[in-house]
Amino acid sequence: MASLALFTMGILYWTRLVGVFDGDLWRFDTMPVWWKIAAPVLAVLYPVAGVGLWMVASWGVVIWTLVFLIESIMHLGFSHLFGPEALVVGLHAFGLALLLMLRIVSFVEQRRR
Repeated sequence: MASLALFTMGILYWTRLVGVFDGDLWRFDTMPVWWKIAAPVLAVLYPVAGVGLWMVASWGVVIWTLVFLIESIMHLGFSHLFGPEALVVGLHAFGLALLLMLRIVSFVEQRRR
């Protein structure tokens, strides 16, 4: 589910870059400079993280963590520029925490065997 959600968010960022809808943040040429930097980076990293999680590759989690850090800095550190999207950051944190918990349980089970 996480990989599909990340891939969907990547598609959302690509629609922003291509300019499917009208609006300040929905077309690359009308975005402020800070969004012109962040949107292409996230448009590439989101689908890559989704594919990595889908393939159960270790680099998928690394890319997802990178996306989480970038969005945390954007929405918590620079909320006056990017807006306070605490829900997005919270969902990333929740998903990564669940994944960490699953890895810990798997490690404990393997050690017990």
